[in-house]
Amino acid sequence: MSEKKKEEKKKEEKKYGFDWGLEPKPVYKPEDLKGIEYEKDIGHPGEYPFIRGTFPLMYRSRPPLHRIYSGFLSGEDTNARLRYLFDRGMNTMSIALDLPTQLGLDSDDPRAEDEVGRIGVAIDSLQDMEDILKGIDLGKVSTNITINALAPILLSMYVAVGEKQGVGKDQINIVTQNDILKEYVVRGAWIFPPRPALRTTVDVIEYCAREIPKASPVSVAAGHLRSSGATAAQEIGWGFAIAFAYLQTALDRGMDVDQVASFITFTFHNKLNFFEEAAKYRAARRIWARLLKERFGAKNPRSLLLRSFGGGGMEELTMQEPLNNIIRETCVALGCILGGVQGIGLCCYDEAYTIPSPEAQLIQMRTVQILMEEANLGDVADPLGGSYYMERLTTDLENAIVAVMDEVDKAGGAVKAIEDGLIQRICARGAYERQKKIDSGERVWVGANKYVSEGEEWDVKLHEYDPTLQERQVQKLNKVRKERDNSKVQKCLKDLKEAAVSGANIVPPTLEAVKAYATVGEMTGVLREVFGEFKEPAVF
Repeated sequence: MSEKKKEEKKKEEKKYGFDWGLEPKPVYKPEDLKGIEYEKDIGHPGEYPFIRGTFPLMYRSRPPLHRIYSGFLSGEDTNARLRYLFDRGMNTMSIALDLPTQLGLDSDDPRAEDEVGRIGVAIDSLQDMEDILKGIDLGKVSTNITINALAPILLSMYVAVGEKQGVGKDQINIVTQNDILKEYVVRGAWIFPPRPALRTTVDVIEYCAREIPKASPVSVAAGHLRSSGATAAQEIGWGFAIAFAYLQTALDRGMDVDQVASFITFTFHNKLNFFEEAAKYRAARRIWARLLKERFGAKNPRSLLLRSFGGGGMEELTMQEPLNNIIRETCVALGCILGGVQGIGLCCYDEAYTIPSPEAQLIQMRTVQILMEEANLGDVADPLGGSYYMERLTTDLENAIVAVMDEVDKAGGAVKAIEDGLIQRICARGAYERQKKIDSGERVWVGANKYVSEGEEWDVKLHEYDPTLQERQVQKLNKVRKERDNSKVQKCLKDLKEAAVSGANIVPPTLEAVKAYATVGEMTGVLREVFGEFKEPAVF
């Protein structure tokens, strides 16, 4: 055989292995479980170390919540889509915000030009939140809001709408992402420097611990790290390191670990190998339980429970043959269910192109409903538990996660590792290596780099952006400014600034400013004056 043919054959040979280092065996046997003890290392569902699930009966007693990420154009447009999805079985909502809102810009800010309502709903004041939530009883739904730098403002808006509905804070069930450290690594929706931003994150945690017992005030979005180049081990390891930074900041403020730990949730992203993903969730639960107990001294069993949402990242979707993405997201859902997450949020098949259509979102929702209610995948807790492969894979992945966490600890913790650019560099390298494998064909993408249908076109209905939206949004904003009590607004903004300067919790004055119809831009401007603005350093 010629050298050229040998090289071609080598390229065609399938490579087995995970990007965090393990090459799985062709078959696993009883001897692969040597050193793993059932009672000590595995246990029953709902029992320490919770590897087999957070609750004894798992989905028989607590079916997974199903998030569908929705938000575009105006509050009225988003409300119509949410109502459509609720009518078809959605059991929790997840609100997407446009970039100006995430970055603290009002719709009439020149920097918001052409971005108002484009990739999420535009929110300038409490009026917009009222429009989004019109006709939705906040005492009966769970809501996720993907907001980070301005979590105190969006939380306050949600609480204010609840008050107008007569829904008490003790009845509100809200998740604010509020994971600002991750923004410095991958998404970039930061405003303030890391240290004051970390303070406002903990302000939200402290306020919810005191006032909103059903809230999840921080949901560490480790999945964004995974989508940006992290391995499964790095996703969990870095995610936990970031969570511990929030937890330690709260403890330094005088809070108790059992006051804080149960308020921390996680959002993870799956790739398509659902065995790896199931092992990831199992390993993560065991690590979380052990570290909360042994490192932080948690006494309340609730503090040891890892509460996780799983879903897909859009980097797994192809523009070619987009209907194949339905199958990909089904694999994602399998990893979530077999791994025992508390909630699932899939991507829609058309998201490689556009904001999802109602039809695509319906298919996304039906995927989980069919798996749970027709295929009955949730009938048995941890159905893969006891498998030679699954138990070995879980333990090996756990060891890899712990090694990642040790590396961050040696670097001085999550905040220092981010400030020094360590995590950013590793993440970027991972994304580069992934793309190289796609380009070479080593990582198969069916329909995109293998089994390609040449010259074929795909009919995808693109979401239409309304070019009149910004003008209409500015008109609404001007109307709010004209009709509100501006002297009250100025007093509220002054109180907010004083709280920021003094180190007091900024959520109470933010809530008062929101109720006075202060705008997102006005409140952010006050905080910018005190905290300054982050300038991204060169880390590569």
